[in-house]
Amino acid sequence: MRTHTGEKTFKCDQCDYSTARKDSLDQHLAKHTGDKPYICGECGYRTVKRSHLSKRIRTHTGEKPYKCDQCDYSAAQKINLDRHLAKHTGDKPYMCGECGYRTARKSYLVNHMRIHTGEKPYKCDQCDYSAPLKSTLKQHLAKHTGDKPYMCGECGYRTTHKSNLSRHMKTHTGEKPYKCDQCDYSAGRKYALDKHCKTHR
Repeated sequence: MRTHTGEKTFKCDQCDYSTARKDSLDQHLAKHTGDKPYICGECGYRTVKRSHLSKRIRTHTGEKPYKCDQCDYSAAQKINLDRHLAKHTGDKPYMCGECGYRTARKSYLVNHMRIHTGEKPYKCDQCDYSAPLKSTLKQHLAKHTGDKPYMCGECGYRTTHKSNLSRHMKTHTGEKPYKCDQCDYSAGRKYALDKHCKTHR
């Protein structure tokens, strides 16, 4: 009944957190104690919540119980299925108040807003570079380390960026997905199509 009345009788003695359920308080208290009683036997991963352990185990077993009813997609976690379903419905509930950009994911909107605010929270610890996205900082850090994790199996070409490898692979496959809508020209890279399109103007 407490969930209906809003009464939160279980209170944390270390901060101002309170809840209607004892199990929720127990999980919260683990944040203060660092206690992680649920352990994965495969990899040693430890967690506060049993549900987190269940998700982790699915990554080892490959189990994907969440099925899309509109295609053959399946997921190990419900949140991934929910994101996938948005592709079918076209539902984009998160909107930017500045420019009207809409997205299915809240995290995408948070990242987008940094275009307007100029916020760059991800700082390089080796120079004064900062980035709006964690992935962008990771790409930058590769310049310091010289790490090139993406390799072409055909010729051994290596790169820091996955997108560069995808572009490179088209040189082997001959794939030209960028088509001109005014003639028969097609290109392997978008910038080449853009350059070509200027000849029609």
